[in-house]
Amino acid sequence: MLDSTGARSHAVMMSGTPALEVNDLRTEFRIAGTWHAAVRGVSFTLARDETLALVGESGCGKSVTALSIMGLVQPPQGRVAGGQIRLDGRDVAGLPEKQWEKLRGDRIGMVFQEPMTSLNPVMTVGDQVAEALVIHKGLSRSAALERARALFDEVKIPSAAARLGEYPHQFSGGMRQRVMIAMALACEPAVLLADEPTTALDVTIQAQVLGLLADLKSRHGMAVLFITHNLGVVAQIADRVAVMYAGQIVEEGPVAAIFARPAHPYTRALFAAIPRLDQPEQALAAIPGRVPSLDAMPIGCAFAARCEERRAGCEAPQVLAHVGKAHRARCHVATVATAFEAEDTAIHDIR
Repeated sequence: MLDSTGARSHAVMMSGTPALEVNDLRTEFRIAGTWHAAVRGVSFTLARDETLALVGESGCGKSVTALSIMGLVQPPQGRVAGGQIRLDGRDVAGLPEKQWEKLRGDRIGMVFQEPMTSLNPVMTVGDQVAEALVIHKGLSRSAALERARALFDEVKIPSAAARLGEYPHQFSGGMRQRVMIAMALACEPAVLLADEPTTALDVTIQAQVLGLLADLKSRHGMAVLFITHNLGVVAQIADRVAVMYAGQIVEEGPVAAIFARPAHPYTRALFAAIPRLDQPEQALAAIPGRVPSLDAMPIGCAFAARCEERRAGCEAPQVLAHVGKAHRARCHVATVATAFEAEDTAIHDIR
């Protein structure tokens, strides 16, 4: 459980309680006076020292899921209309803003997708990183700035001590992203939500940042929800994968299972769209159509209109069903195929 300061008790740290549990999350936005769901019944668990990659194309609801978990979707623009968000076993969905302020930046941190709009343009970057340490850890300003300098060194910002007194506009996009990562990691949170944290970085620095996140995760038992479009990064850093489409998780499972045998047609389409360096004559694949808008969401499978494998039964609502060990997909085609394979196996065993 969490005490009044938001600190985790020793009992929770030593228990098997997941760091983060999301159950049947529903987040809605108002369009022309009517509420429409952008996140529809999303559920997952995230253990300590585990990385879950949330993947999918733009507009699928990945960032809204993260913002909902952080308590940053609020009326009148939006609302968390249902579900549970359990942080260290405590349901934090619907907490008053004053209580959320004690959790954000301390027990749960987030690296936002666009650092230029997330950083305060009139505060030095050093003060922005130090602020969380002063508020949540009770450090003096000088001690907090020293810790900020150490964090800048960790995320490979050159001349860290000198750059503490600079402003966001004096940094490049990649450097601003590293400042955001330093801010999110300052208080060593139990859960880190990373929304495309390496997008603006070159390949070398991206590898360094991913290594830093992996090291901090293992040293502090930090749970990481890693939102990305880069399936190569997923293979490198994640333990499990959840593929999201139209506000729902359509496939989830261990990294090895998803990469070896993607079950949902949408997941296979994402893999097909990756250029291959070993195939110089390869024709680039694209997924036809677009993600349905919030006010025109179909009743059945949201991907059916874009799916080349659709058949009778796809028009009905789909549920996540097992297609392998710890591997589930929200697809009529995949579950029917799995059922046929199981039946064939059973007949073969009898023979």
